[in-house]
Formats: sequence, structure tokens, C-alpha cells
Amino acid sequence: MMSPSRPPAFARPSFRQPSRLLACTAALAVLTTASFAAHAQTKTLYIGMNGGNMEKTYTQFVFGPFEQKNNVKVVVVPGGSSDILAKAQAAKDKPQMHVMFLDDGVMYRAIGMGLCEKQKPNPGLAGLLPVAHIKDDMATGVTISMTGLAYNTKVYADKGWAPPTSWLDMADPKLKGKLVFQSLSSSTFGLHAFLAFNKLKGGTDSNVEPGFSAWPKTIGPNVVEYIASSAKISEMAQTGEAALFPYTPTQVTILKSKGIPVEYVQPKEGAVVLMVAQCVIANNSEPQLAQELAAYLLSPEAQGKALENGSFNPTNTKVQVTGPAAAEQKRMNEFLKNSRAVDWDEINKNRAVWNTRWNRTIER
Repeated sequence: MMSPSRPPAFARPSFRQPSRLLACTAALAVLTTASFAAHAQTKTLYIGMNGGNMEKTYTQFVFGPFEQKNNVKVVVVPGGSSDILAKAQAAKDKPQMHVMFLDDGVMYRAIGMGLCEKQKPNPGLAGLLPVAHIKDDMATGVTISMTGLAYNTKVYADKGWAPPTSWLDMADPKLKGKLVFQSLSSSTFGLHAFLAFNKLKGGTDSNVEPGFSAWPKTIGPNVVEYIASSAKISEMAQTGEAALFPYTPTQVTILKSKGIPVEYVQPKEGAVVLMVAQCVIANNSEPQLAQELAAYLLSPEAQGKALENGSFNPTNTKVQVTGPAAAEQKRMNEFLKNSRAVDWDEINKNRAVWNTRWNRTIER
């Protein structure tokens, strides 16, 4: 009787392969679990700020190092200062944002509403300009500029006009129907320009009677349109409707980058300081991380990136950049020497009354 033949070598059952497969599968499971766990631990911070150039600059160039260091994602809630303030106020009992950027005047209101918590000591605070410390660091300026005048270089060249030099140029009769003005009730630019004119007429930040009295027979007749925000400026400058309007150097730089023929002028009487400030929102869900984000945004690293990539002039005096960004920083610092900060506490006491008067008597 013939003995049964052995199965061919390739057909021999293997007892080692399944064990290796199990080991690999187990290892993969561990790695996958760890990956999911790491992903699950990534936290999200929400920051309210202007959209457009600011959102793009901070999202693409500024937040990255902080996100990587802290395993966190920073998400922008875009909107103007009034919109962001309204969102924060509506969610005061259960904040949906962790940090917010507001124009300085609006920030003073936010602090008065109890929406901000004091920023903790951090290295960035020591390098800030004095004006950037708001209410004992309940808020801090993150970028500083000023409101002056912008003029349409093509219109002025076509008319043979010399560039403007003064706030009083807004009242020059030759500009009838060529001045665009941002509404006092909705724009910091407009409010700044009105207060500058008011001061030249003998008024103060608490007494605007001289400005209101002089407006109808001086600047008023030159205004082609009162606009709610500066978003319409780009279109009106391109069509030539806007020959002169209150604006900042940073905003002018943005328009020029789009090929719009405009230039900034620092009025000889001085511009008005305009800061965008930040505050950590009180009672937010991530108080420690929110404080760390605010501290990072004051650092020379963060503010240098904002300057280089978005022309946002720093409030931290220790920022060091080179090339075009350094030239822009030097230019802005020269403008700041001839710029004044307004008294926001005094202004905010009266602004609601001013807005009502403006709407009834100026924009009626």
C-alpha cells in the first residue's frame, strides 16, 4: 500500500503568518486610536474680527504658530465692530467667542458692558505703546493707524488741483458733489473726521456744537453721499465719484494694491489715532487658551507677520522687520507723531445723542 504523499511545500499550512497579521492589526489599531484621540483633543477658539484683508492675513499668516504649539484651531467670526459687539452682548451669559477685535471706541463700550476680562501679565504687554493699554489692560491695541484724508489722484490730476493738506479742504467749494463721507452713526472714520473739523471750529470731544453748527454751510454742500461703511469707497473711487474722503493709510494701501488711483494725506493739523483692540471675552469656555492667544497676538512675532503680510502697523515697539514692511512701519510711526487720541469715555457718553442729531439734521 502506497503511503500518502506529503502536500507540496507551498500548500503547507502556516501558523506564524496569522500571528504576525494579528500583531500588525493590533499595532495599527493602537496608532489609529491614538490618532483619533489626538484629533479629538484639538480645541477650537473663536475670534471675532473684521473680514476681508484682516481675516485673510491673520488666518493665513499669523495664527499658524500658535495653533501648532497649542494643538488648537483658531476660527474667525467675521464682522464689523458693531456686529461683533452685538454678538458678544447677545451671548454674554454663554459666550460663543473667546477673543474679539473691535475698533478702540467700540472696545471702550464693550468694557463698560462687562464683556471683557483683564489680560494676564505676559511679555508682549511690556513692549506696547502707552496708548495701546486700554483701561488697565482690560483690552489692548493690536494694530494702530490713524484717520486722515484720502484723495483720488486721477480726479485731482484731471482737474489740475493741488493735493489736499488740511481737514478744512473738505469744505473747499470746488469739491461740491465730490466728497464722500462715512456716516457719523456707523463709522469710526466719519466720527474721527467730524471731531477733527469740530476741533478746528473750537469744539472739544465733549462739545460738538461748533461742528454741527458749521457743517450745513461748509462741508455739507460738498457731500455727494453719506455711506454706512467704507466698503463702498472702492467702487466710488474707481468711477471718480469720490474725489476726497476720510480714510487710513492702511486702507489706502489696500486700494492702491487693486490699482485704484488714491493717495493718503496726513492733515497738517494732525490725524486721529485709530486702533483695533482685542479683549479676552469674559466667562468664555477656554479662559487659559484665550489668554494665551491674546498674549501671542501682542508678541513681536505675531505683529511682525501681520505687518509684513497685511500692512497692519504694530502696537508692540519691539517688532523688527526689513524691506518694504520696515519702510511702511517707519512711515506710520512718523504719522503717529502728528496724531491725537480722542477721549472715548467722553465721546461714548454722548454718542447716542450725537447720532440722533446727525441723522435728523445732517442726513435728513
